[in-house]
Amino acid sequence: MRETTRNYTYILKCGDGSLYTGWTNDIAARLEQHRSGKGAKYTRGRGPLQLVYLEVYDTKSEAMSREARIKRFTKSEKLKLLAAEEWRSELTVEEQELLIYRD
Repeated sequence: MRETTRNYTYILKCGDGSLYTGWTNDIAARLEQHRSGKGAKYTRGRGPLQLVYLEVYDTKSEAMSREARIKRFTKSEKLKLLAAEEWRSELTVEEQELLIYRD
């Protein structure tokens, strides 16, 4: 039986208060890339970084599509999205623990 890959759309809060939206199929590895300066150019030098939002999808295309939609949101719309707690119920315990970790 083939194990399904979880794909993620995520939002990071940067040290300067800005929000970065991305997607990945390995959230722990991607966070480490961002924190070590090997992630997106945008997040380099903007630490500390905190994972503040995480959605799970079955396919890469779903995660990428959601990333594109969220990137078109205003900061105010993104903050409303973060405030709605329903999205947390889809996460595993390990994924929820990543939300607690701060750089």
